[in-house]
Amino acid sequence: MSQSADVIVVGGGPCGSFAALNLAKYGVRVKVFEEHGEIGFPAHCSGHISLKGLMDLGLLPLPANIVENTFFGANFYSPDGVEFAVRFQKLLTCVVNRALFDRHIAELAKSYGVEYCMNTRVESLVFEDCFVKGVKLSVDGNEKSEHAKIVVDAEGVSSRILRQAGLKCADAPSIVNGVNAEVEGISDVETDCVQVFLGSAYAPGFYAWIIPRKDGTAKVGLAAKWGNPKELLHRFISKNPVASKVLKTAKMSHVVFHPISLGGFIPKAFSNGFLAVGDAASQVKPTTGGGIILGMNCAKIAAETALEALLAGDFSASFLGAYQNRFRRSFGFDVRFMLGVRQMLDAISDEKLDSLIKTCIRLNLDEALRGFSDLDFQGKALIRLLPKPKILQALFAFFLLYLSAKL
Repeated sequence: MSQSADVIVVGGGPCGSFAALNLAKYGVRVKVFEEHGEIGFPAHCSGHISLKGLMDLGLLPLPANIVENTFFGANFYSPDGVEFAVRFQKLLTCVVNRALFDRHIAELAKSYGVEYCMNTRVESLVFEDCFVKGVKLSVDGNEKSEHAKIVVDAEGVSSRILRQAGLKCADAPSIVNGVNAEVEGISDVETDCVQVFLGSAYAPGFYAWIIPRKDGTAKVGLAAKWGNPKELLHRFISKNPVASKVLKTAKMSHVVFHPISLGGFIPKAFSNGFLAVGDAASQVKPTTGGGIILGMNCAKIAAETALEALLAGDFSASFLGAYQNRFRRSFGFDVRFMLGVRQMLDAISDEKLDSLIKTCIRLNLDEALRGFSDLDFQGKALIRLLPKPKILQALFAFFLLYLSAKL
């Protein structure tokens, strides 16, 4: 069987491109198939990313036109509008233009020889003797097949290709429906911190956000387990006691919708000749819904495992299973911790969330949290803070609220 590539990647988002980049650095022939006509469109999230996560991936500095703003911290608002502000001594996060960011990772991959095929939809996998051996494509209404030794699935949360590989996708109850909009004309907002809004009236099962830029524009959005995201966004903008003041004269445009998996890693992200990365494998933080840094870290591990398989000539599930073992060993504790926090938050009523925010203020918890410098791997970061008495007090209060909610 003739092969046009050693590895085929389905999807040209940051995780797919980063897997391709890390393979191509070692001379592996990689083809990326992207169903849209342009990398980065449509954008699927706000692009709020930790600077440490980017640095650890070797992606700093980013080109200046990609970074839209940088932040020292966040303001958290209870359902009643009580503010708990956390400030750090150095810049902690940034917001990027997702289209330009995705394009930048793709251009890096191209510089190492990765071939991108745009407007090319992967319809199905090609199997031979129970091994994935390539993909069937639809290009301008024409169908053809491309073959490779390994297929990397970076299609996103739809998981259509993943299911064809016989793998279980993210559970439906763990999916929240997100909406993100561009707004202009915001007022009276601190531009060096993001705004996070809790409460079931506006974002049941998750939260809402305002991510400001210095030019009076912002990204505004939310995600919810139930309800119509578009209606909830309009309610948030017009009715939230804090956000309505900031956004009262704002004009909204470029509204996009996107599902987010908060259920932790899928049970199995590999099979014979096949690996899944990013949202397809639910490599997403259950607390915040962020998947760029975690997904790209897992994509790098997928590339390393695929390279070893190519060198060994072994593309069996037993060999490729090292991928899952490695990313679970590296990030499993943090994801389990964040999943536990998400489940506890989901169980707590708005009234108890108000109480929790007031407890954080009373304990001056913002001072203790200044050492919480790793937003991507929150379990390990919290362990480093456990010796601080205020952290233990806050955790105890959180746990008591959770217990009272379950009784």
